[in-house]
Amino acid sequence: MEKQWLKSNKLTLTFILLGAIIFLFIIVPLFRMIFASDPGILRETLFDPEVTKAILLTLWAALIATGIGFVLGVPLAYLLARYEFRGKKIVEGLIDVPIVVPHTAAGIALLFVFGRNFFMGSAFNSVGIQFVDSTAGIVVAMLFVSIPFLIDSAKEGFKKVDVRLEKVARTLGASSWQTFFRISFPLAWRSILSGNIMMWARGISEFGAVIILAYHPMIAPTLIYERFETYGLTYSRPVAVLLILISLIIFVVLRTLVQRGKQR
Repeated sequence: MEKQWLKSNKLTLTFILLGAIIFLFIIVPLFRMIFASDPGILRETLFDPEVTKAILLTLWAALIATGIGFVLGVPLAYLLARYEFRGKKIVEGLIDVPIVVPHTAAGIALLFVFGRNFFMGSAFNSVGIQFVDSTAGIVVAMLFVSIPFLIDSAKEGFKKVDVRLEKVARTLGASSWQTFFRISFPLAWRSILSGNIMMWARGISEFGAVIILAYHPMIAPTLIYERFETYGLTYSRPVAVLLILISLIIFVVLRTLVQRGKQR
């Protein structure tokens, strides 16, 4: 019994050590950059109109992309969770492709669809919507690279909903729409919300696809890159620190709300 405890204890201690190494690998660069920054410079940067505009545009564009992803992605996630069909694995694999594709390549791919000289871009341009160097282009780029997080999370949430509950609702006279909105969606909402949070967070951090499709107007990651290339580390670091702090605060608050919902 004692030998078994020692073996188990050694396993736990080893895993704690290995976990601590990777945890420190994540947090040390972030906190090193944050605490090495001058509060005065951070304050000046925060009230810099260019920085404020870039950060607000980043948050807003990511929010719009998440809203579009919610409307279009949740129904697809439900279908993938509930139905089996030929080629389903291929569909699920293709949905996850934006996660692994280099995002500069994703930006070029989007440019071949939403560029002014291509079908979708030309069609939208005829009604006054253009995607190259516009907020619409930023939203499209963020949507493309982040939508898999929402679909995958929502799909897992719907899989956890007992199909028998849906069948009982249908036998009691509920329509398919009523069953979805009163049974399926409410029971899967935590997973859907988690997917929305991950999608929004991923949209905020996107750079590669955005810079190809819409360099202007600048979002915060693009502004950080431009200031680093033009002025160096001194001018780019405060913007990076502000974006990290804002993202950290928002992410912790949203995660806390989700966790409290699960506990309830």
